[in-house]
Amino acid sequence: MRLSIAPKSHFMPKPSSPPRRQPASERKTARRRWNTTKCRGELSEYAFVYKAASLGFGVARPYSEGERFDFILISRGWPEGDKLWRIQVKSTRAFLGDLYRVMAQRRSRGRWVTYLPTEVDFIIAHVVPEDSWFVIPIRDIIGRMNLLFTPMGKPQKGKLDAYREAWHLLRPPKP
Repeated sequence: MRLSIAPKSHFMPKPSSPPRRQPASERKTARRRWNTTKCRGELSEYAFVYKAASLGFGVARPYSEGERFDFILISRGWPEGDKLWRIQVKSTRAFLGDLYRVMAQRRSRGRWVTYLPTEVDFIIAHVVPEDSWFVIPIRDIIGRMNLLFTPMGKPQKGKLDAYREAWHLLRPPKP
C-alpha cells in the first residue's frame, strides 16, 4: 500500500493571500494597543486636558459623541463673565514633505468636510514629536482641509507659526 502526500503547495498559503488576522485570544502589547489612529488621537486629547488645566483653564467634555467639538474650554476673567470655547483637538506625527500635516476635516455622509464657525471655535493641533500646540481660531482657516506646520528650529516660518502656543487667544485681552 502506497501513501500519497499532496504537494507542498497545498499546505502553504500563496504569497498573494492577505496576512492572517491575529486571533482575538492572543495578547496585544501596549504598543500595539495604542498604535491606532483613534488611540493616538485619544492620547493627544488627554495631553490637551492636562495642558489646558495646567494653564488655568477649565475643561469639560460633551456627554455624547454627536457634537462636532471634543471639549468645552472655560476661560475665566472676561468682563462679561466666563467664556466657553468649543475646541476640536487634532494631532499629527505625519510629515508631508518637510512639514507636519494635520487634517482639519471630518466625515459627513461619506464625504470629507471642513469644520465651520457654527460648529467649532478653535482647532487645537498637537504636533506629537515636538509636543507643540497650535491654537487656531476656526475663522482663520475656513475651508482649509489640511494644515501644515513647520518643525521647531527651522529657519523658515510657516503661515501658521503665529499660532504656535497661542493660548493667549483663549484668554481675555489685557487692558
